[in-house]
Amino acid sequence: MEKCDVVILGAGAAGLMAGIEAARRGRSVRVLDHARRPGEKIRISGGGRCNFTNRLLTRQNATERFLSRNPRFALSALSRYTPADFIARLDAAGIAWHEKHLGQLFCDGKATQIIDLLLRDLRAAGGELSLETSIDRVEREGEGFLVTTSQGPIRAASVIVATGGKSIPKMGASSLGYEIAQRFGLEIVETRPALVPLTFAEQDLARTAPLSGLARPVDLRLGKTHFAEDLLFTHRGLSGPAILQISSYWREGDTLRVDLAPGDDIAGALAEQRDAAGRQALHNALARHLPEKLAQFVVAEAKLKGRLAEQSNKDLAKLDDQIHRWQVRPVGSEGYRTAEVTLGGVSTDALDAKTMEAKQVPGLYFIGEVVDVTGWLGGYNFQWAWASGWAAGQVA
Repeated sequence: MEKCDVVILGAGAAGLMAGIEAARRGRSVRVLDHARRPGEKIRISGGGRCNFTNRLLTRQNATERFLSRNPRFALSALSRYTPADFIARLDAAGIAWHEKHLGQLFCDGKATQIIDLLLRDLRAAGGELSLETSIDRVEREGEGFLVTTSQGPIRAASVIVATGGKSIPKMGASSLGYEIAQRFGLEIVETRPALVPLTFAEQDLARTAPLSGLARPVDLRLGKTHFAEDLLFTHRGLSGPAILQISSYWREGDTLRVDLAPGDDIAGALAEQRDAAGRQALHNALARHLPEKLAQFVVAEAKLKGRLAEQSNKDLAKLDDQIHRWQVRPVGSEGYRTAEVTLGGVSTDALDAKTMEAKQVPGLYFIGEVVDVTGWLGGYNFQWAWASGWAAGQVA
């Protein structure tokens, strides 16, 4: 029977990072994954260029940009392994990168460069990787663990669970990590899709269908939470960065408020046009300020018609309100099929924030997406993977 110091379940960003760090300490490490290739989420992220971290993440804003029942839990790992630390790792390997938007960092070339770097570092440190290996059971055995796999049993002093969440099941996502946690008595915070497009009811889709494919910078609000990002109308509802961000906060029954023209005084502009070009149809006049299809939609939503000259100041104010405070109530999301991450997971109450070890199960660790820590869109979730993997790798 094989024996090793550390078995890591999952060869994604968090698992590979933990494997590297543990092996560098001289620990014998085996990383297991059921997939044919490691790091699949790294490979597809950012359109194949991997949005690997966010330069704007700080200890001061982390509790705002990471969702958790205990938002402060992530601070220890994130402050000890920072975006600058991972950037330095890429720089040392000669991997070129660029900042795209709001601190989001991407590789200049393919995301596979990062996967290759992690695999090189794992091999160089003496760690081993076993792919196409399914996990049947993880059991306590003495002071260590017995991990039963499709390739045979492995005895290990420590087990690090880096199995990810339920998002993108076509890539092999599963609930394995949650099942292991529950088997050892750890609480699971309710899971749901996050960073995911939202869907409309049939009657709303009938009205927005002509807008499918239209993208627009907006200010999107849900209560006190708001994001100034692009919104995309789809054949199923709404997507784009603004919607993906707000989806982590949205719950069934919530109404979103959308400013379709942030900072623009549409009513004032149309009032000025009214004197010089009043013969225009209202939607044509509005099309000077919004895309034509969106202008037609907004006029219809405001229940206005006729020429610009026929609109009173009250009518223009009503139209302006429709543009800056459009309210919409999605009925659901596209689910785990397209969700970038899973919200919820292994309760942070059960884990040590410094080491990621289960408080009641010495030697058992949970890192990355399987934990109840979910970041904003834009590299935050990869940074959590690097940081939590690094933290566990220092002690496992």
